[in-house]
Amino acid sequence: MRNDINYIIVNSKDVLGGCLRIGGTRISVRTIAILYKSGYSPEEIADQFEQLKLAQVFATLVYYHANQAEIESDIEKEETEYDKLEKKLLQVQKSA
Repeated sequence: MRNDINYIIVNSKDVLGGCLRIGGTRISVRTIAILYKSGYSPEEIADQFEQLKLAQVFATLVYYHANQAEIESDIEKEETEYDKLEKKLLQVQKSA
């Protein structure tokens, strides 16, 4: 693992739809932020993902705090999209 922040937080169009993630993984910054906001400590978050080092979690949290408005907006958009899809599914199930 490189310790340069530019290698810890990455994005590419072909992985997770281009959302920010921890380099070398499919774990998004949003996922780490959501766990952190839910009360998980950095150590507990690292324990949830065996491929993560604690330093990666801390770097992700630094990125989150430095870009909180952007990440919160992404989380809100994801939740809105989830709610829309859930409503569609419920409508399909009711009409089946």
